[in-house]
Amino acid sequence: MGNLRSVQKAFEFLGFDAHITQNKNELVNASHIILPGVGAFADAAKSLAQSGMQEVMLNEIAKGKPFLGICLGMQLLFDQSFENGEHIGLSLVPGQVTRFDVTGLKVPHMGWNNLIVRDNALFDSEGADKYVYFVHSYHASDIPDEFIIGEADYGYRFTAAVQKDNVFGLQFHPEKSGDVGLSMLKRFGGLK
Repeated sequence: MGNLRSVQKAFEFLGFDAHITQNKNELVNASHIILPGVGAFADAAKSLAQSGMQEVMLNEIAKGKPFLGICLGMQLLFDQSFENGEHIGLSLVPGQVTRFDVTGLKVPHMGWNNLIVRDNALFDSEGADKYVYFVHSYHASDIPDEFIIGEADYGYRFTAAVQKDNVFGLQFHPEKSGDVGLSMLKRFGGLK
């Protein structure tokens, strides 16, 4: 579903053994699961369901395996998306995905933006001064505050990172966000 190789290369650079797979047994035997993605919500959700990987992935998440959704992978975590219709998500984190409604700004939101974070296992400190790279037209909304761990501004403040138990989501691309992003990936890879 898109940026697979760049995410794999980032984890390999950090010293982790990272595999791109469509093999259910490899997913079961993995210590962590990452769902990167670029593209359309409906196509990605359909592909996950039809491949049988969704069921295996959800079972492994329920067992407590660390899971990270990146960009479209984060959007799939929510209950539904309104991208080109209404589509059902994985319902791992309450919320929905809606299109940016900004005046005077281009959509998609593309480029570097300041990330405002809350204390969390993925971030090395609370507050701002974390610039990360975004490429997206849709964002998560209507999320209970307890699951929001990062926000950014693009015409208005939007959710840029979430966590619910062992499930993490990043709307931006940590693999393209320099040392700041690599630090987040390293912390995720170190989770037990």
